Parts: sequence; structure tokens; C-alpha cells
Amino acid sequence: MKKLLIMVALMAFGAATYALVLRAEAKTDDKPQIAALEHRLMSSIRTKDLDGVMSVYVPDDSLFVFDVIPPREYAGASAYREDWKGVLTSFNGPITAEISDLKITSSDNLEFGPSIQHITGTDRSGKNIDWTFRMTDCYRKINGKWLIVHEHYSVPVDLQTARADLMSKP
Repeated sequence: MKKLLIMVALMAFGAATYALVLRAEAKTDDKPQIAALEHRLMSSIRTKDLDGVMSVYVPDDSLFVFDVIPPREYAGASAYREDWKGVLTSFNGPITAEISDLKITSSDNLEFGPSIQHITGTDRSGKNIDWTFRMTDCYRKINGKWLIVHEHYSVPVDLQTARADLMSKP
């Protein structure tokens, strides 16, 4: 009887361990989908495709964004769409948008990925734009599709002047 209990316990432990391994492998498989989402976002910014930009975000009022420019926060996809519309139309000519250092951390249906983003271009007045900022996106899998549900931009602060530093490179 004691041997039977030990055997059952070992089988249960083995099954639980195997389930954890399968679960971890499934999470790893989602990382390329998240990376592809971020690269679609960069491509949509470069082509000034507002619908493409918004296609990576949850399309309802659950979206929440902390931004570095006023009003500094957006609640809902429609409010954030208006912000992106203003950003994309403020550039005269092409926009360069790049992402680097994306580090995706996985969980069941929720993931997050901090990254460095670099945007360059020329605004409507002819001024050259060269911004580097940090961003952390939180993703949720909804109906089998990963979408951004929360976004947080930040920039370093020059402690001497207490001003945002959009020029620093990591």
C-alpha cells in the first residue's frame, strides 16, 4: 500500500511538472507575436497609418496610457486615437520609428514589455525631431489576439535643470 501511495505521488508530481513545462513553452511561443505587434506599430508610425497604429491597442475604454506630453494620460481608445492623429499629422515628410531592447515577460494572458523607442523626422515648421524615450507596454490576449491594454512612456530627467531629456541615448 505504501509503495502504491509513493507511486501515485510520483506520477502526480511528474504530471504537474510536465504541465508546467508545457505551459512555459506555450508562453514562450507568444513572445514572437508580441514582438511582431510592436514592429507593426513601428511600421504604422513610419507610414503614418492611423488605423494601423490603433490596431495594436484594445479598441475600447479599457485602454489607459501615461504619456510624456500633455495631457499626460489618456483613458480609452478614442481619446488616444485623437492623440495619435495629432502626432502623425504633425510631421512634414517621413517619420523614422525604431524599437530596441524589447524584453517581454510572460504570464498566462497578460504580458509586459519594456523597450527603448526612437523617433526622428521633421515637424510642420521645419524643425528636426529626434526623440528617444522608454516605453512599457502591457498586453492582454483577447479572443486569441494580443493587444496593448496599457502603455507608459517615460524619459530621463536632467537633475541639474529638472527638465525632460529627450536626447539621451541608452
